Amino acid sequence: MKMKNKFLATIFGAALVLGACGGGGDDKGGDKDSAAGGVDADKVYQANCATCHGGKLEGMNGPALANIGGELSEDEIHDIIENGKSGGMPGGLIKGEELDAVAKWLSEKK
Repeated sequence: MKMKNKFLATIFGAALVLGACGGGGDDKGGDKDSAAGGVDADKVYQANCATCHGGKLEGMNGPALANIGGELSEDEIHDIIENGKSGGMPGGLIKGEELDAVAKWLSEKK
């Protein structure tokens, strides 16, 4: 049974990493949400986070984020995105201005 759990954990981890690798395009078009440096935070989220957290922040493999701003500060959200969190959230999926914009955008979800 432990072997099966390790196998599933490995598959889940690989899916997280591979799913998060998509869409790093330079397209700056479209509406900009509350974003730093003109970055479309929703677009960055959809490309890097929606695989686990859902396209509408509803949660899937990862927790729901629809009200995350009511639970965590912008700095706490930034830290989790940057450094990851035990239990499956890898760090470093978003960096720089995109990280700043997504952390701010998520902190407004209350």
